[in-house]
Amino acid sequence: MKIKVLGALNAEFNGIPVVPTAGKPRQLLALLALYPGRVVPVPTLMEEIWGMDLPQSSLTTLQTYILQLRRLLGTAMGPDVPGSAKDVLATRYGGYLLQIPAEAVDAFAFERLVAEGRQAFEKGEDERAAAVLREALDLWEGPALVDVRVGPVLRIEALRLEQSRLVAQERRIDADLRLGRHVELIAELTDLIARHPQHEGLHSQAMVALYRSGRQAAALEVHRRLRQRLIEELGVEPSPQLQRLHQAMLAVDPRLDIAAGPRRTSTFDLYAA
Repeated sequence: MKIKVLGALNAEFNGIPVVPTAGKPRQLLALLALYPGRVVPVPTLMEEIWGMDLPQSSLTTLQTYILQLRRLLGTAMGPDVPGSAKDVLATRYGGYLLQIPAEAVDAFAFERLVAEGRQAFEKGEDERAAAVLREALDLWEGPALVDVRVGPVLRIEALRLEQSRLVAQERRIDADLRLGRHVELIAELTDLIARHPQHEGLHSQAMVALYRSGRQAAALEVHRRLRQRLIEELGVEPSPQLQRLHQAMLAVDPRLDIAAGPRRTSTFDLYAA
């Protein structure tokens, strides 16, 4: 069984789709998929579907949704597959679980690749780090669970996945900057800082990419706009690291032209205290 949550929800068994069309069973499948091989307690499943306002028939209705999912699985499995739908979507004391390996869910394949890419980055293996992190990011096909109505539990999971995606993107960009790919990164970073207008890490990367491309004025303008936004919207100045990066650009600090060493972890670290 293969399940995709990094984008629209998709689940297949033997190449046959097993995603229900109804909203609440889709929620249920998505939540179970994010905990492969682990029991998800009934109260957690109920909270996701109904919040804190449970209908009187909530347990019976939940069991009906589980039955619908099992029927889809049973149809996809056919008579020639060992076991049954109840073995794949199993009942356990107090809850239910999907009996599938974590790697069958793209979110866990993503996290494994991100960990591998991060280790390569920390070792100074920038080509490998950039390639592995790019492979991880290529698993995404839009926002997590974009076509699933999310309740309180899935909302937290989706936000966590999106944050992991952004961190992986930052790290991949750092690797590309260390490899001297600053010109190629400008368009991507311009888009990212527009999407994340208060994110200092992305702005620092955009400044470095522009500066190394011979566009010092544009790099300083990125800092000016961010500083103005932070002051107007949050009442704060940019972080000390970003202020030091800005001063280094004004002073044409030669360290800006040198990729970070193998133990550096981000653009900010060049000017960390």
